[in-house]
Amino acid sequence: MKIIGFESSCDETAVSVLEADEKGKLHILSNAIASQVDTHRLYGGVVPEIAGRAHIEAISALTREALTSASTKPEELSAVAVTTHPGLIGALLVGVSFAKAFAVRYGLPLVSVDHIKGHVAAAYLTEAPPTPPFVALVVSGGHTSLFAVEDYTRFRLVGKTRDDAIGEAFDKIGRIVGLPYPAGAGFDTLARQGFIRATGKEEGFYAAFKQTEVYKNPYYKFPSAALADGSLDFSFSGMKTAAINLLHRFEQSGTPLENDYFAAAYTYAAVESVAKKVEALLKEYPTASLTVAGGVAANSHLRARLSSLCEKMGRTLCMPPISLCGDNGAMIAAQGYYEYLDGHIATSAQNASAEDDAQ
Repeated sequence: MKIIGFESSCDETAVSVLEADEKGKLHILSNAIASQVDTHRLYGGVVPEIAGRAHIEAISALTREALTSASTKPEELSAVAVTTHPGLIGALLVGVSFAKAFAVRYGLPLVSVDHIKGHVAAAYLTEAPPTPPFVALVVSGGHTSLFAVEDYTRFRLVGKTRDDAIGEAFDKIGRIVGLPYPAGAGFDTLARQGFIRATGKEEGFYAAFKQTEVYKNPYYKFPSAALADGSLDFSFSGMKTAAINLLHRFEQSGTPLENDYFAAAYTYAAVESVAKKVEALLKEYPTASLTVAGGVAANSHLRARLSSLCEKMGRTLCMPPISLCGDNGAMIAAQGYYEYLDGHIATSAQNASAEDDAQ
């Protein structure tokens, strides 16, 4: 069967066509994405009204592109999957409205997909996809969440951030030190430069960083985002506030800021916070494999740290390729496939929502 997936929850318009073979293995036939990064960079972040209008302008042509690239006619599809929540409500409504019209036009069932479940479903598009039950970490601009994935459509939320998400914590601090939006990738590179300069190592620099003078410098001590209350929850607001205060102190005293050292220390604190809770999660679920997904799953330091942790604990780790970490239609089509198999068919009254139900 073939399924088309629509994603418009934020600032990426995305349409993808997947095919499931006789064994249920999913294959990407097309994965078209229209990015709005250059537009929103002018404002230092996503402007919801502009995002919604850009989705309207892009979605029709992008759908034609996805179908053409997949050598698929609408009549050959078995279902239509669309992100309905969570996200920017105006942006979501564009995708939901278009998908509903598309489904009606071609007499296809409509499937509602939770964006967060979609991120986890990107792992099903890898060569060695995870099989539920497993545990998952979703890290993005709006989420830092831990899940027990009980089956393909049933998730149980076991840990989350109580305020800021790790992606927001990277992006905001990155912008303050002068990196262009979106700052996550640039901050990753800047931190790498700091790790290498502090340790003198081209490889193994992350593990060696704790022994450096930069790490021991009290200026670069950031509070852990891993809450020490016995839960699996996070709080990145304190870390972000400490970083902003440090930057202000440097500015007010006229002290030159070594951006690469700062980025390395901040990244180390953020990644170790996540690793601490992931380790606790794996101890709580002693036989489970780990899936890591979401935009921040592209962070090279987080990927390396969690790879090392899973190796030490003897666990299987699944991470989508970087091309599937950000928002895309393939992940929505993948989750939509399993929702469809479970009979979760949306009605004509299906609406968009800013809320998340992956719990």
